Amino acid sequence: MSEGADSGTETVAAAVTISDSAVRRIRELEETEDASGMMLRVAVGGGGCSGFQYSFGFDDACNGDDTVFSRDGVRVVIDDVSLEFLGGSEIDYVEELVGAYFTVRNPNAASTCGCGVSFAVG
Repeated sequence: MSEGADSGTETVAAAVTISDSAVRRIRELEETEDASGMMLRVAVGGGGCSGFQYSFGFDDACNGDDTVFSRDGVRVVIDDVSLEFLGGSEIDYVEELVGAYFTVRNPNAASTCGCGVSFAVG
């Protein structure tokens, strides 16, 4: 398992950052869902209308192929396969009139679907 710096800007080539709003929301969920000490797991899998899709969930365990990114005391964990698609991305939390959700600002995505949950690579 690799661990990134607490600043959210890691020195590894595949650095992933965590936005201020994502930090706030993860903290809120830790408190309201009794998920203290849990990490937000972000993964990429096949599917969705654009070929790949993001998934988000809380996890209390790290696997040998995971990298942990942290900022201001919250942690995001990503497996090595997903990290190949997510390198250079920002994990964000967006609140809009139509809803609130975690999202990935991914420079590796050649296109995304309208809902922002799936993407294609070029």
